[in-house]
Amino acid sequence: MSSRALRKLQGKTHQEIDPLTVSSDGSGEDSNNTSSKNVDITTRKKKKNRLKESVDVPVNPFELLVDEDNEPEDVNDEEETLPIEQPESQTVTRKKKKKKKKKQKEKENKDLQAEEDLEDLDLGNGEGNAHLNGDDASSAPITQKMRALLFVEHKNLNPDNEMRRIFGSRVVQAENSRRQRQQRGRTRQRVSWLTTPKDNWPPMGKTGLTMSLLETKASCQYFTYEHSQSYQDVEFQFYDAVESLNPQNIANLIQLHPYHVAALLQLSEVFHMGEDAQASAELIERALLSCELSFHPVFSLTTGTCRLEFKRSENRPFFLALFRHLTIVGQKGCYKTSLEFCKLLLSLEPELDPLCVLLMIDFYALRAQEYSFLVRLYQEWEAHRNLSQLPNFAFSIPLAMYFLALSQGEEERRKADTMLQDSLLMFPGMLHPLLDKCNVNPDPKVSSHAFFGPDSQYSQPPALKQLIGLYIGRCNSCWKQPEVLEWLERNVNIVLQRVDEKDGMVEQCRTKRQSRYQGTPRNILRHILISEIKDATAALPPDIANSTVLSYDPLPPLDSVCGYERPARRRAVEDAGALSTFFRSLLPNFNIEEPAGAAGPAGQNDLRQGIGVLMDAMRDLLNNIRPMEVPVDNPENEDIEDVEPGEWD
Repeated sequence: MSSRALRKLQGKTHQEIDPLTVSSDGSGEDSNNTSSKNVDITTRKKKKNRLKESVDVPVNPFELLVDEDNEPEDVNDEEETLPIEQPESQTVTRKKKKKKKKKQKEKENKDLQAEEDLEDLDLGNGEGNAHLNGDDASSAPITQKMRALLFVEHKNLNPDNEMRRIFGSRVVQAENSRRQRQQRGRTRQRVSWLTTPKDNWPPMGKTGLTMSLLETKASCQYFTYEHSQSYQDVEFQFYDAVESLNPQNIANLIQLHPYHVAALLQLSEVFHMGEDAQASAELIERALLSCELSFHPVFSLTTGTCRLEFKRSENRPFFLALFRHLTIVGQKGCYKTSLEFCKLLLSLEPELDPLCVLLMIDFYALRAQEYSFLVRLYQEWEAHRNLSQLPNFAFSIPLAMYFLALSQGEEERRKADTMLQDSLLMFPGMLHPLLDKCNVNPDPKVSSHAFFGPDSQYSQPPALKQLIGLYIGRCNSCWKQPEVLEWLERNVNIVLQRVDEKDGMVEQCRTKRQSRYQGTPRNILRHILISEIKDATAALPPDIANSTVLSYDPLPPLDSVCGYERPARRRAVEDAGALSTFFRSLLPNFNIEEPAGAAGPAGQNDLRQGIGVLMDAMRDLLNNIRPMEVPVDNPENEDIEDVEPGEWD
């Protein structure tokens, strides 16, 4: 609405005369008013032209017509409210800046929310948070501690990202391009965080594997996998295939159900035993994909607050798939990725640690050069988990402190020396096997000393021997650097001096070794079995080494829980006696209760009649068996009765 119409509505009575319609004879207002108005309009036009030149945008002519109808007294008001059109480039730039600021603000809000969520995390027993880097726990932000222990980044779960850092992006991109050319025209797979699906994999459909939320307590959410009725039927078929001891039956099952997790894990083990590492790794990745695509919408891999109970049999394949996957990734040299998977696996059930991730997390931290993380983990968990009583932490922590001392100064070096000396006093049986693995001959002074001699090997408990063998077999490569061996040798000489001087700590450590390590916990035995480190498996107890271990579920917990039961198999044939068992071994399809003329191949229609003929032949054979007479060499025709009973061979 123009200012003239507005004034009319407000009751204004000023006469309005358009200067463009004033006649030359002076009718209307006087010429002074007309000239003044012409000057004002000219001034306004000049202002508009200057404004136009400043923004370099053509002014709408209809706006000029509207402005020309206004009174001079309203020019300032109109100029103040005049909308200024911005150039298109400037408008786009402003919109981009606004979007960027908005996204940055949203990101800050998300980070703040994530930190607040991490502050609510609970590690179960808070006694281990008493000290952090020598300071009071209250002086260190709790969010940093939780991130160091349980927080996982999605990008670090992809080994390709670490490959790019190691070998360069060109090498990885060239390999990916080659794979894409080979797999061109095949089905696209879904995006996954845990693995990289390949286009040649079977399409992912409904498998019947789902996840549900059980409860929320102590700022943690407890989930469990569930099997539908169709998945349970496949599970029972898988058990039958395993009991048949024929890997082809498992392969046939996977052809029908390509994403059955337990079958994939079992067949992967078969390929691993056949030294086909690539096929084994691919099957494990498919198992991980099946588990991940069944996640509950609330389940998160990164926060560290999502829990899965290992005692539930439906959850255990996911634990095992993660363990084997991180082992394979570590063998490729992607230690940072393996470390992230260790943190993920540890976060699923940190209180019980059913696969003993703490026995290998130090190795991947050392190889990934994450020394600060390893030291912080030890300082926070030592009080309530007694990590110093595990040989791997007792030796890996001073080694990590030694590497940190290279950049932090002499004080850190003294701390590393002290802790290494204490570890050697506590575990003297570690030295000689470690040096042998490193192909180092010890000094005669050390090899002839009784403290590190053969007695230190024989006197240690079997459980401790297993832990030492596990550490040496896995972490010996971390000690092969010449400067590390020199540092170890220097501290070994100091330990020998303390032993000769009758240091009181020597006897204390001996008492601890004899009183502790009485029996190996089941989770450690499970870790040794699936790690397949010869130095540790050689020290397994006979009852475990000689027992049958299922590859898809090694050493299930004694309090195992399953959401359903396997139906009882029909035992009519087995109960019929030894002869029926013999027939079943010859004829796998034999069923004594099958009616005559049952549907089947033409050669099996008269199964009962054939079995009858076979049984008659067996009876005739048994009836005609006669014992062979033993010839007697008696040339003098002596009576057999005169021969002494003990003279026969």
